[in-house]
Amino acid sequence: MLARFALSRGIIAHRLSKNVTFYRNEAAPGSPDDSPVMLMLPWLGSRPQAVAKYCDIYFRTGFDVLVVESEVLEFLWPQWGLDRGKKLLDLLQSERFVSRPLLVHAFSIGGYTFAQLMVHVSQDTQAYQSLTKRIKGQVYDSLVVGTVETMSIGLSKTMFPRWETLVKQVSMLYFGMFKKQTVDHFNTSIDVFWNTPITAPALFFFCENDVMSNYQTVEELIDYWRNHGIDVATKKWKDSTHAGHLKRHPQEYLTTLDTFLHSLHLTQLKSKM
Repeated sequence: MLARFALSRGIIAHRLSKNVTFYRNEAAPGSPDDSPVMLMLPWLGSRPQAVAKYCDIYFRTGFDVLVVESEVLEFLWPQWGLDRGKKLLDLLQSERFVSRPLLVHAFSIGGYTFAQLMVHVSQDTQAYQSLTKRIKGQVYDSLVVGTVETMSIGLSKTMFPRWETLVKQVSMLYFGMFKKQTVDHFNTSIDVFWNTPITAPALFFFCENDVMSNYQTVEELIDYWRNHGIDVATKKWKDSTHAGHLKRHPQEYLTTLDTFLHSLHLTQLKSKM
């Protein structure tokens, strides 16, 4: 459905692998070799028509969009997530993308997917220096932060809402049994995310009533990043919906995102969304 939508807008879809699709924006200004690429990491279980709304924002702004979908298994067995992170790193350094400015827009547990990529970068910052310099901005929407229990709640609510309590209990039991293969990996990813090797300006969308995203922890992370020299913009609502802020507060969301994107001074961007 997303590919059909893109085609109708003059966007060419390239399926690069099972969960990775590149959308080339034929209407984007400038050369295809230097136009910015938005790396979009949707939430678990996202519907194509929902992701299409976000893609459309970036198509209108002049971006190409690289959509990388997460899988439950990457969360349940983090080593697979690390392997996916390495493949994504290799893709971003391939000939198709190696000279292009990058932005990141991660939703919910998509932030965890991006953290898996950052684990590899943090292990050899010199080797990936050119990549981190190409990342010009990062947007986090409903970032799943907090304890392993918070992530278990997120998994159960997103994927198995009818059996939410049971799935949460089973998840906690599972993580307890395989702590070395799961929880220890999560803690490494969380630590890397806080002490990120990526210093590009960031924008956080979050709300106070999100059970999957502890807003106080998000605010602590924001303060931590600011104290380490990262420019951070925020938009917080008292009442909103996890990964649904655009639907609940469209005008505020779009205005905030537009202001942020143009603060990055990317010359290839169109003047207005």
